[in-house]
Amino acid sequence: MTTIILFNKPFQVMCQFSPVEGKKTLADYIDIPGVYAAGRLDYESEGLLVLTDDGKLQARIAEPRHKQAKCYLAQVENIPRRKALTARGRGVRLKDGVTGPAHVRMIEEPDWLWPREPPIRQRRDIPTQWLELEITEGKNRQLRRMTAAVGHPTLRLIRTRVSRWSLDGLAPGEYRQVSR
Repeated sequence: MTTIILFNKPFQVMCQFSPVEGKKTLADYIDIPGVYAAGRLDYESEGLLVLTDDGKLQARIAEPRHKQAKCYLAQVENIPRRKALTARGRGVRLKDGVTGPAHVRMIEEPDWLWPREPPIRQRRDIPTQWLELEITEGKNRQLRRMTAAVGHPTLRLIRTRVSRWSLDGLAPGEYRQVSR
């Protein structure tokens, strides 16, 4: 039977089980042998990480050619204009090529969202805006690079959904096993 774990990765946790001096890893939270992350979240990102012991499922989730939808919440600097949102919707030119399109919409800060420790930096004269973004790629730090390329650096990034699995009901550091 396939093991599938949904984990709410906290801020500043490495997406690996092997130890890294001075940093928390998946091993600090998950003690189920033989599961591996299907894709990654960078050290500064939070939210849903799917782990499995099924190599084929892991590849279907992680490899961009399979076009698995991944949904994120991003808190960005400044209030984006329609032109910046439209650019993300068509794709954004980065150093390693043009990204695929992202579905983007501005939202209010979700009321269910937990506080981040440490909190993001606040600047008195620079407002922030929350965005909901959905992509089917997964280039290295793609969303952070996309928002920065159009003048809205990401301050906080939380993955809320991967394919049909969601973060619902999981506090940071919690996980649950689900069936396929």
